[in-house]
Amino acid sequence: MGYTISEKILAEHAGLKHVEPGEIVKAKIDLAMAPDLTAVLAYNAMKEMGVSKVWDPSKVIFLLDHIAPSTNIQNATLHKQCREIAYNEKMKYFYDINAGVCHQVLPEKGHVYPGMLLVGADSHTCTHGAFGAFATGIGSTDMGAVLATGKLWFKVPETIKIEAVGNLQDRVYPKDLILKIAKEIGADGATYSSIEFTGESIKNMSISGRMTLCNMAIEMGGKTGIVETDEITLEYLRNRIIQKPNIFKSDSDAMYSKILKINSDKIVPQVSCPHSVDNVRDITELKSININQIFIGSCTNGRLDDLEVTAEILKNKIISDKVRLHVTPASMGVYKKALEKGLIKILIDAGAVICNPSCGACFGGNNGILAPGEVGLSTSNRNFKGRQGSPEAQVYLCSPATAAASALTGVITDPRVI
Repeated sequence: MGYTISEKILAEHAGLKHVEPGEIVKAKIDLAMAPDLTAVLAYNAMKEMGVSKVWDPSKVIFLLDHIAPSTNIQNATLHKQCREIAYNEKMKYFYDINAGVCHQVLPEKGHVYPGMLLVGADSHTCTHGAFGAFATGIGSTDMGAVLATGKLWFKVPETIKIEAVGNLQDRVYPKDLILKIAKEIGADGATYSSIEFTGESIKNMSISGRMTLCNMAIEMGGKTGIVETDEITLEYLRNRIIQKPNIFKSDSDAMYSKILKINSDKIVPQVSCPHSVDNVRDITELKSININQIFIGSCTNGRLDDLEVTAEILKNKIISDKVRLHVTPASMGVYKKALEKGLIKILIDAGAVICNPSCGACFGGNNGILAPGEVGLSTSNRNFKGRQGSPEAQVYLCSPATAAASALTGVITDPRVI
């Protein structure tokens, strides 16, 4: 019997020849990451375990991204504590409010590489599976144990294989593909499973697109999302990482709990409707849904190619006076490249508000909170009640192309008609 990528990575880090789904293993962690909202909680949990120092300050990264800059005294105090901990622990890497979203910053700065085991005190840590890593989000108490010991217990997950065949149509994007998959699997259909993305569509997909897919594995209950390392992966990582990639591939006779085949060429733009990520409809099914705010950004869709798609649609046009458009680059690196390419000017001229690189409006922390009764259209990953502000607001999820097209009309609009 063969083994999947996820099984092989966990076996390697547990010092075992092989592992099987359901087995409990204790594995060495290569990198531990915590953003502002969870870093102090995790550090205090470590202290409560009777440990005074993190196990390896070169393998622990704190980032300030969720509410950055701070919006009130409480947040400012939290940021101050994070800075003090990073300084006192002599952490080799600490990213302050000018860096961007943790899941974009880490690979940009060369912290993520194939074959590694990465944990983060943020649920969307699974994004890093796009680089052939086993990456998963953990709670603050578990992170406290990691900070103390550099190890963590794992139950080896079953693996669901997604085989995406064919190529996406014009103005249909990886976000549309993952929303379609979420509809098929359901919001809890992959609970504690590794979701392995394969097929022609994935092989032809950019790193950015793969990150979008892996990012939303958690929205189906997944433990992680993962893509096999190939030349596209290695090209992105070239001149970024110093570690030698440890490339794992699933065996041809690996066991999967489920195999789902998706015909990518038949997918049209998708929209996730309130208040569940798997409440997905073809955009052609939706009629005249008025929107108040559009958010383009987040660790799902705030990368350079997302801004390029947005700028292409908005160039020499003005957004509807019925909507406000918030654009938040996922990192300072993305922001600078967008400036160099003239994308930011196009967006500003179209009427967009450009926010500093951060999580922004994604989770309703700052930079665009929805009021009661308002409707938001977002390129982020969650749309449950209260996610982006008032629990009396409604949030729809879509691709950057759909978001940009809708900004022009004031209603949810198929980008293929613009």
